Amino acid sequence: MLLHLPTSVPEAQEFMAQGAVPVGGATLVWATWQRDGFPERAMSLRNLPEANAIEREALGAAVVLNRIDDRVPEVLRRAAAGVGTGAVRRTATVGGNLVGSTLRCLLPAALVLGSRAIILEPERTHETDLAEAVAKQHLLLGIRWREPLVSTYDKLPGEAGGPPPLVVAAAVHAADEGRLLRVAVRDGHEVLGASAPFGGDTGAALHALQETDLAALHPEAWEVVRRQVTGLAGRLPGA
Repeated sequence: MLLHLPTSVPEAQEFMAQGAVPVGGATLVWATWQRDGFPERAMSLRNLPEANAIEREALGAAVVLNRIDDRVPEVLRRAAAGVGTGAVRRTATVGGNLVGSTLRCLLPAALVLGSRAIILEPERTHETDLAEAVAKQHLLLGIRWREPLVSTYDKLPGEAGGPPPLVVAAAVHAADEGRLLRVAVRDGHEVLGASAPFGGDTGAALHALQETDLAALHPEAWEVVRRQVTGLAGRLPGA
């Protein structure tokens, strides 16, 4: 297998056009390749500057999880810190977790930030809806968002060999007409998201969320949502 390490977007696009298979930290695809056979060409974005950005409102797809620090919002930082073991976080990448993994621990955090996906294609780069990029397994160059006022993240303990542990993320954003609350929940392998106006009245916000797709959540998940919304209300500027 020939591994390409492009240092510019045009070079990466050239390798894609030649059929190079994208690979991140390889924590997920290596076992598949060992079983099904290795591709002739692979490509890593680890030397591509655009894919290594760590900023307050942007994160590159090639960033390994243990590099994610307080330059990004709390919800995303805590999500990355809760993935796997230290050894996994030293090799797993943002793009691999969001697109290549079935667990997608970072996805709820990215969704409540209102993240947009930056997609790398052989002919162009473009920005699109993150959920669409994940569903279609596009090659991520990175994600972008607008910094929230406050955010939080919880990952409940799970049983070894059991279903994926519950993940709940929430963030409050400044909006044209007040404040907007976003909540995303990973329940099993499904990720649900919803938003509601948030003037600081937690009861009204929770009632509004109960009229969305989150209405199907079980009581344990709703208790985490309730706790998060209450906590965020107390942390808002002027609270």
